[in-house]
Amino acid sequence: MNDPEILNNIIRSRRSFYPKSYTGEMVDDSIINEILENAIWAPTHKLTQPWSFTVFTGQGRQVLAELQSQLYKKVSTEKGEFKEEKFKSLLEKPMTASHIIAIGMKRDPKVRIPEIEEISSVACAVQNIYLSASNYGLGCYWGTGGITYFDEAKEHFGLGPEDRLMGFFYIGVKATDREIPSKRIPKEEKVNWIRGGS
Repeated sequence: MNDPEILNNIIRSRRSFYPKSYTGEMVDDSIINEILENAIWAPTHKLTQPWSFTVFTGQGRQVLAELQSQLYKKVSTEKGEFKEEKFKSLLEKPMTASHIIAIGMKRDPKVRIPEIEEISSVACAVQNIYLSASNYGLGCYWGTGGITYFDEAKEHFGLGPEDRLMGFFYIGVKATDREIPSKRIPKEEKVNWIRGGS
């Protein structure tokens, strides 16, 4: 149970698998619930617990597809930035995943800590989701495109003006278990050790 190599392997083998690489098979809701239970154990300064998750599955995926494609069309058309290809992608992409989790950050009403700390807490919760989904052998991907940064999107996910929509987490059954290599800059180039004494 306390074998550090198990956790080391989970962390180092975690990868993003895009929805186009999912089989279309549905993941049991009980697994998603376990993954989200792990999410809420992320570190949180003053226990503000700023995360907020909205889960879309089954026909709920079509609800998300319609919501994000139509909102994108409205906002981007007003700005003169509408792209038909992006509209179609937003309409079709949710149906390729088993579950999509909208990730929200709800600001502490008392504003006891800087916003960056609450954003960081949510990011830690998402890392817990990533590692948990990977441990279940599932494909997963955190995307921040589409309507993520539209102020107009917030209300649809129970978020207020001071809150943030931080993207969408896609989960599905991987079509392959092929190991995907990933490059990391060696830690020696990113870590400085300061040792006191002689």
